[in-house]
Amino acid sequence: MAGCKKPVSSEVVEQDSNTAFTVVDLFCGAGGVSLGFQRAGFRVVTAYDAWLPAVETYQSNFTHDCQQIEITRALELPPVDVIVGGPPCQGFSSAGTRRTDDARNTLVSVFASLVARHKPRAFVFENVEGFLTGSHGSFVLELLEPVIQAGYFVHVRKVNAANFGVPQHRKRVIAIGGLGWEPSFPRSTHSALGAPGAHLANGRASAPAVTLLHALGDLPEPSRDPEAAPLSDHYYVPLKADDLARAKLLRPGERMKDLPEELWHKSYRRRAFRRVMDGTPTERRGGAPAGIRRLKCDEPSKAITSGALREFIHPSSDRPLSIRECAILQSFPVNFEFRGRVADRIQLIGNAVPPLLAQCIAHVLQQDLLLSQKSKARGALLSFVPTLSEGMSPALAAVTKKVTKRFRVSTGGRYQASLWD
Repeated sequence: MAGCKKPVSSEVVEQDSNTAFTVVDLFCGAGGVSLGFQRAGFRVVTAYDAWLPAVETYQSNFTHDCQQIEITRALELPPVDVIVGGPPCQGFSSAGTRRTDDARNTLVSVFASLVARHKPRAFVFENVEGFLTGSHGSFVLELLEPVIQAGYFVHVRKVNAANFGVPQHRKRVIAIGGLGWEPSFPRSTHSALGAPGAHLANGRASAPAVTLLHALGDLPEPSRDPEAAPLSDHYYVPLKADDLARAKLLRPGERMKDLPEELWHKSYRRRAFRRVMDGTPTERRGGAPAGIRRLKCDEPSKAITSGALREFIHPSSDRPLSIRECAILQSFPVNFEFRGRVADRIQLIGNAVPPLLAQCIAHVLQQDLLLSQKSKARGALLSFVPTLSEGMSPALAAVTKKVTKRFRVSTGGRYQASLWD
């Protein structure tokens, strides 16, 4: 796998004190959004997160301030051009337990209220695709109603990070708002064929997707010993017994269902035939299980989550990925340092916004800010594109109907109609 090009530079960008546009990063996590915006030329003034491993990781990689603090509506923010953030998503993430009573869900409305009260020129919001259908769409309304009432013009769209050069199929919801002016939404830069609905999101993109091979090709072999790792966090725990037997049988692209049933995990066996008729798992049920999967070297990786170390097998070696490989598949630089226990570090990586996706958004927003003039008093929802596929689940269809009716935005009968307007 040698001699391949990495998707991002291996150097962490230093803060440019002369940058024109300023940013505050809420719920900053490891700093994926901050890094992307810095690379695009923004100046991050400060960042906030309540979780100590996130704050320690952020402080290890950036020269500006990061405060460990509970983010509430009462938080006083410095005056900036842009507020960015992705409130914790576990309450409605399909990768874990769904609980509509999870207190973290209310942080969506906290983010919206802080934007509405401080009125930056623009905001960028990111979250998991489960955000759309969580609590029957109430989280979408919690985000949109305060900011639109405050005068923001907003796009809400689901994207696949692979369409923006990230070596990973990662579907996320992005909202971009401009105060009194209409922001653009970034166009795809890469084709990501192979994912559901990918052909609908390619637009004018001509570059092929960045594959796992391209992303990881220059790395040395990881060590089994953390102390002997050739790069920080570039080691793995060897598979044992049944897990090694599973790995040896899996070919690239295959997963647990392709193995003999006697090798299925007990938890997978219990869940394998579960049916979720409306596309939204009920309370305390996660998404459809993959169990274990061997990745393919000639495609982008599957989405990196906090379970990646136990769920993914390297394309050509009978081993799990290293933490460093997971970070690179998220488009973090090779020298980006993660703090905390192993479980903390992989959670920071799995929860992060890929810096390269953030950079693509920031580049477009920067051009908008240079040209924008606040001229409209009333805000509006400019587009709502909740899926990249040609159909949608009943749950998502119900939310789409609720949102489009509430904000009088049309999807034109085809939910991709506004993707490339």
